[in-house]
Amino acid sequence: MPDVDLLVTAALPPFLYGPLKSDYRCHDYHAAGDRAALIAAAAGTVRGLVQGGGTVTPTELLEQLPKLEIISVFGVGYDGVPVDYCRTRGIKVTHTPDVLTDDVADVAVALILMTGRGLVRANRFVHAGDWKRRAPELTSKLAGRTVGILGLGRIGKAIAQRVDAMGMKVAYTGRKPQDVRWRYFADLEALAHEVDFLVVACPGGPVTRHLVDARVLKALGAKGTLINIARGSIVDEPALTRALADGTIKAAGLDVFADEPNIPDELLALDNAVLLPHVGSATHETRKAMGDLCKANLDAWFTRHSTLTLVPELA
Repeated sequence: MPDVDLLVTAALPPFLYGPLKSDYRCHDYHAAGDRAALIAAAAGTVRGLVQGGGTVTPTELLEQLPKLEIISVFGVGYDGVPVDYCRTRGIKVTHTPDVLTDDVADVAVALILMTGRGLVRANRFVHAGDWKRRAPELTSKLAGRTVGILGLGRIGKAIAQRVDAMGMKVAYTGRKPQDVRWRYFADLEALAHEVDFLVVACPGGPVTRHLVDARVLKALGAKGTLINIARGSIVDEPALTRALADGTIKAAGLDVFADEPNIPDELLALDNAVLLPHVGSATHETRKAMGDLCKANLDAWFTRHSTLTLVPELA
């Protein structure tokens, strides 16, 4: 492998960090006690940077790396990368799409099942011994209900296919209609008004920050449930908490949050919120595939191979 220095700005799993350290000189910015000293010593030689999907990499850091050529994101999201800045510098940005599509779509469907059928409450009901004293509550049938998808990309399509197979209706919104059989809405509020479940599956970043706000939640209404498996920043979390508490919407199923792993106490206390610790891609197989692709992107660049998995803005 080439003689290359990498800066690592996120906690990486051993199955990725081990191979990286075998083939590259890795400078662990994430774990460094004195980051300024690390940058002062390594900035002039760093040619690659590895970060997590939810890591925010400020331009101030990149400006200190004059020889930086590529950022390899260990994740499908790259909203923490200043893409416009990278474009002006000619810095390549890669990520790990496709390999986590099925797992994330599975979690979205699980959240629909858990919220729609009250499965978390049913589990607590049994563990508390309440079944011996009374019958469990009745919930709502899912077949025939409508699922609205915000962002019909790879993951959005995989979710649509799954709920379609469950006998649910599908509608979606995005930048433009696609050649699919599902109904398109140009307006997010209009979509929210018509659906029983609103699934957030679009990219994060400044453009989509708080796209799901109080107005969208009001349109979703007391019949509706919000599912988010994308990025916590897309949803106005305080507005969501209020909507859940006052009955503006029926329920929420969340795998992502605005300030992970910190979840507001008010949200944690709500019985109509099903909360998961960002486990959308958390299987052995998928995380290993993500790690392999993250490293393969670096290997391809530094050996001048053409198979880079570039982010769309820089492809």
